[in-house]
Amino acid sequence: MRFILIILVFISCQKDLDSTDQEATDTSGLNDTENSSGTTSSKYSTPCVDGFAGKYPCNGYDLLAHLDLSKFDSYQGNDSWGWTDPSTQKEYVLMGLDNGTGFVDISDPANPILLGKLSTATESSIWRDIKVYKNYAYVVSEATDHGIQVFDLTRLRGVEAPQSFTADQILRTVPTAHNIVINPESGFAYLVGTSRNNVFNGGVYFLDLNNTESYRFVGGYGRGGYSHDAQVVNYYGPDMDYTGKEIFLGSNESKLVIVDVTDKQNPFTISEVSYPNSAYTHQGWFDQDQRFFILGDELDESSIGGKTRTLVFDLKDLDNPLLYHSYFGTTNAIDHNGYVKGDLFYLANYTAGIRVIDISDLENKNMSEIGFFDSFPNQNSTTFDGAWNVYPFFESGVIAISDINGGLFLIKKSE
Repeated sequence: MRFILIILVFISCQKDLDSTDQEATDTSGLNDTENSSGTTSSKYSTPCVDGFAGKYPCNGYDLLAHLDLSKFDSYQGNDSWGWTDPSTQKEYVLMGLDNGTGFVDISDPANPILLGKLSTATESSIWRDIKVYKNYAYVVSEATDHGIQVFDLTRLRGVEAPQSFTADQILRTVPTAHNIVINPESGFAYLVGTSRNNVFNGGVYFLDLNNTESYRFVGGYGRGGYSHDAQVVNYYGPDMDYTGKEIFLGSNESKLVIVDVTDKQNPFTISEVSYPNSAYTHQGWFDQDQRFFILGDELDESSIGGKTRTLVFDLKDLDNPLLYHSYFGTTNAIDHNGYVKGDLFYLANYTAGIRVIDISDLENKNMSEIGFFDSFPNQNSTTFDGAWNVYPFFESGVIAISDINGGLFLIKKSE
């Protein structure tokens, strides 16, 4: 059983190589236009009508535009994040790719402009992750000796033709990482999914981002084991014992680990909690009141079966976390990354695209799917295809979907 689990973890977060590439032959609804930068974008602006936006199943969300992987000169998509220029309020998508990171101006979301690409620091990898702090992007990968690429996003201002970008810096203290997590309130980054053979046993490294002239690694934590993903917050939730503390919530393969990381030299475990039928504890996000933590297990659907399962933990007492509720979705697809904005939970659900779930009444264990957009219309089975990530945080209401097979989709709630 342990051997089987290791194999499943190895293939997770990647494309099923035997599956159909939806972009290879199907161009229904495609309207290629040349934008001001001279690049070609796939312009749809297709409303969701009678359950479809063109060929894509949907409910309540319109397709604004689509850039397929050929536009990025890449074979696979992965993670994504966003940046809003504080000077111009222009919105940009940072698109993770097997061979680099693409930068897309979505200030006109029906006509996105590919501004260029930052190539991978070493070799291609299906695993790449990007986060933003102030005006800098930080890119990690599981590519050998990749390090952390630092990119000044203000360089995107005024770009008129697609560029081949280089990093401003590469930080090499941590050679590989599955993910990077940033707490924007403290200015610290947390590198997770690192080598199991390092000093923190695959746990988390702490990186101070507050001085871009002199980045400093200031500690780490490994007592909870390998951290695949995490959220880190300044805590103002219901547990008064930890008000104002910086709290790390780690998705650590078989459990949720809660750590006080306020003192970077002396982090300490607050608590750990596991749950029934765990297969691979993957990623989670606090609700807006920091009481409920919404967690996904990436391998339970494929190894155990059943509909997409989302776990809700009650963290009103951080010392005593409790599994509060299990929500089951409408398909058998595997859940991946999920984020909370207001009373909505946005879930990248691999072959089922993205699902939008109302969590306004979590206290009474009520969760209901109110919309979706399926960027992978082929099927909704348990393969590692389709929506890797969803970014719902743009003020404009535009939502970015990074799809393993299909590239970048821009959608918006139907009016």
